[in-house]
Amino acid sequence: MLSIQNFQKNYDTGFKMAIEQLTFSEGIHLIKGKNGSGKSTLLKAIAGIHDFKGDIILNGISQKKEPIAYRKLVNFTEAEPIFPAFLSLDELINFSAKIMHSDTQQINKLKTTLDIGDYAKNPISSYSSGMLKKSALLLAFLGKPKLIILDEPFTTIDQTTQGELKRLILSKLENGISFLLTSHLSDFEDLFTYSTIKEFENGIMI
Repeated sequence: MLSIQNFQKNYDTGFKMAIEQLTFSEGIHLIKGKNGSGKSTLLKAIAGIHDFKGDIILNGISQKKEPIAYRKLVNFTEAEPIFPAFLSLDELINFSAKIMHSDTQQINKLKTTLDIGDYAKNPISSYSSGMLKKSALLLAFLGKPKLIILDEPFTTIDQTTQGELKRLILSKLENGISFLLTSHLSDFEDLFTYSTIKEFENGIMI
């Protein structure tokens, strides 16, 4: 499903990441590691946000050779999402839905699942950290991606929404969508019995 080849990412601080070869099958995969170990860097590279040396191939499509086709297959949300404060979630959804070819039925279902309600009409400047995370999660599930990347998806949201998110992930898995996640919450480790757990230490996969 996903193949990482000759991956290298270097920072001016001296921090380096290197993965010679890594393959993920279809399923739900957990990326583990201490803070600063390179988890988020890898996820952003796979999402097409960070530049790097090497290549990442999803379902036979190379990020370096076919970047537009590749990015159409991948959705991503950060651990601490940031959006323009003057926009509302509804405005973000309308913009994203056109790009991701998402319909009203899908949007309304996600709003219900994540318990967003009328908040979507309000400017993002008024959102709590939990509401910001819910907004980012909704956007990550729009369209028809083949891979959804979620960085710390269970933090800052309430327990009820955590449970709904877990069920949403499992339902999408049944529809052929795979996931890469990071999580520090042990309550959700049973999700990852479906696949493998990869761990980073000082930028190196161990």
